[in-house]
Amino acid sequence: MTAQIWLIGGTQESAVLAIALAQAAIPFVVTVTTDAAKAMYGKALEQFSQAKIHVGPIPLDSMATWLNRQSIAGVIDASHPFATAVSAGAIAATIQTQLPYLRFERSVVQSSVSSEAEHVTCSASNVTLVPQLETLLTPGQLVGQRVLLVLGYRMLHHFQPWQEQGTLFARILPSQTALEAAFQAGFTSDRLIALRPPISPDLERSLWQQWGITKVIAKCSGKAGGENTKRAIAATLGIPLCLIQRPTLDYPAQTHDVAEAIAFAQQLLWP
Repeated sequence: MTAQIWLIGGTQESAVLAIALAQAAIPFVVTVTTDAAKAMYGKALEQFSQAKIHVGPIPLDSMATWLNRQSIAGVIDASHPFATAVSAGAIAATIQTQLPYLRFERSVVQSSVSSEAEHVTCSASNVTLVPQLETLLTPGQLVGQRVLLVLGYRMLHHFQPWQEQGTLFARILPSQTALEAAFQAGFTSDRLIALRPPISPDLERSLWQQWGITKVIAKCSGKAGGENTKRAIAATLGIPLCLIQRPTLDYPAQTHDVAEAIAFAQQLLWP
């Protein structure tokens, strides 16, 4: 099998990288976990014979075997910044197989806030950065509030005990798995909206106003995750926005630049 690059996908930036790799004639396989995520790449890759899409999770304990089986020459990890288990597994697998690894990290939204021990507050735009979700699971944060959660379905179970304390809404992906998780966490159909990003500023603002939201809890997901839009609308409407900071991981190598990622792949395949 021809040597190729493993692009860990499922994000908007991975779709951009996939097109760039294909246009550079670099053989690669991009992995996604669902058919819905595969649709993000559309038909753009069909004309490139060296581009492949693998649908389905790769178990963490068999990643090293998968790397060898697929003749992987190196890994570009463009997974979601909160998917640390996947990234940690890929790093461990590349160490085991002695393959190069590059993290393609989406840019962080810059602000003028200054760091404190527990959180960072930006009163001008009503933004509070918190190090972890547990910081927000207190009566002072949730009781009596109309809270919109934009955290992904995996975090919703933490809010189940608070369903009677505040009025909680959630925006999730339109998938059966996400809906089932939301229902199990105590969300009712009138407090859920299933949409696939990106969300336009007008729609985002309308949702907050329609539901009478008094607080929004989301992730520091960068511009690709709509963080810029949420910050701007929070400032315009005067609604507090709580952002959970990205988990930290010791990446062996990291870049925000598409050209650097392409050069990394080219050097591995055509030194």
